[in-house]
Amino acid sequence: MLRVFLVVLICFSFASTINARDPLDTDADKYKILLENERIRVLEYRDRPGEKTLQHQHPAFVLYAMSSFKRKLILPDGKTLMREFNIGDVMWSDAQTHIGENIGLTETHVIIVELKQSPMEKTRTKQ
Repeated sequence: MLRVFLVVLICFSFASTINARDPLDTDADKYKILLENERIRVLEYRDRPGEKTLQHQHPAFVLYAMSSFKRKLILPDGKTLMREFNIGDVMWSDAQTHIGENIGLTETHVIIVELKQSPMEKTRTKQ
């Protein structure tokens, strides 16, 4: 019985990562691919006040704000983060899983540059 409980507990602890999907699958109406190659993926994201995404994940990325906006991010553990950006703001983020919600009065418009495996990592994994 203890083993079954531990297996269920482990499954639930990884559920947020397992359920996190690519934002193009969860919110194709909000994301658009501008460029993709073996090193990066460049996305354009837009939403309106009150709109919310489904839970999704991003690898490490750089975000460039094309508009001023206010958002709430909900992390898998339930923690919330408030973010405010002005036009031209740039932000780095490690990989993350979240739900995003536009809680401001303006449209969110950003360019997101997601990093893929670097050429150095590819070289190391082939050896």
